[in-house]
Amino acid sequence: MTTTGTITSLAFWAQDGKALAAFYAAALGWELGPAYPDESGTPIAFTVTDGTTACIFYSAHDFKAPRWPEEQLPFHFNLAFPDPAAAEERLLELGATKPEHQPGQGHWTVLLDPSGQPFCVSEPPNT
Repeated sequence: MTTTGTITSLAFWAQDGKALAAFYAAALGWELGPAYPDESGTPIAFTVTDGTTACIFYSAHDFKAPRWPEEQLPFHFNLAFPDPAAAEERLLELGATKPEHQPGQGHWTVLLDPSGQPFCVSEPPNT
């Protein structure tokens, strides 16, 4: 028997998990999934899914976005779009911001999601 696994979801923290879930659902064209409550019944975890993978966005009132690029990131999203320039414009309309620091020499663009966390936008990889 093989002991390999499958990633079924990724979890992220933010000041407002519900707002961040709505941002990524719109950005990716995914569906909002169920919300999960804390011990008192207050919804604190919000899901978005494409039907195979889910991202869960937790509300953490003490959350502080990393001070990128001064601080290294433990992980971030790399999002691929057929037209990255059009995607960037749409993501900015959805609430992302574009920091001045842009590494990657034009291979990707770094944006900050509404919680202040960096993610990258590029063309799909050549296969």
